[in-house]
Amino acid sequence: MSNHYKKTATMERVAVYIDGFNLYYGLKSKRQGRRGKRWPCYYWLDMHRMSQKLLRTEQALTIVRYFTARVHHDANDPDKVHRQSTYIEALATLPRLRIHEGYFVQKIKKCRRCGSKYKDYEEKMTDVNIAMELLSDAQQDVFDTAIIISADGDLAGPVTKIRSTYPGKRVVMAFPPDRNSARLQKLANGFIRLRQDTFRASQLPRSVTGYDGHVLERPAAWK
Repeated sequence: MSNHYKKTATMERVAVYIDGFNLYYGLKSKRQGRRGKRWPCYYWLDMHRMSQKLLRTEQALTIVRYFTARVHHDANDPDKVHRQSTYIEALATLPRLRIHEGYFVQKIKKCRRCGSKYKDYEEKMTDVNIAMELLSDAQQDVFDTAIIISADGDLAGPVTKIRSTYPGKRVVMAFPPDRNSARLQKLANGFIRLRQDTFRASQLPRSVTGYDGHVLERPAAWK
């Protein structure tokens, strides 16, 4: 077991699990005021710093796990793949952060209004990956408290399992903007709502040097 996982008499160990798309769509839908600016300016998030800001003084961060999936090319937004790749590379430079990738599957959907069919993509494996890592970390005694940043009701199962199997451990839900789950709120030991000031204070530097030495610039669309 790594030293930063070991329990001490004074510090409560916290692991953070971030549902990347649930957080992204929460930020995407949020607007500051009725006519205010939307929140893409907060997409360039330093997930490690944001996780630290969720802790109390007697808590210590052991690990941050970020769950996502690689998007597909979109003719309506040709820069989307590049923006995401740049961001994932930037996140990979952060301390104690692990990236877990799912995937997208193509679906044929039908328009309810006109009946025409079109291709769409559905993200898979995030909730499963979160459940697997959460249960594995609990078994390996990585945390005393797990903070899950998501409002996906499919996580009710692993939250319930952690609380019943490891009664000495706590699970706290952190709900993204414009996202909520009454079920998760009831099942967890507690919940918090992520606020704008946390995002504002948790931005990566404008330029980040990747592991291979090249400079990763904050996407212009996210400024």
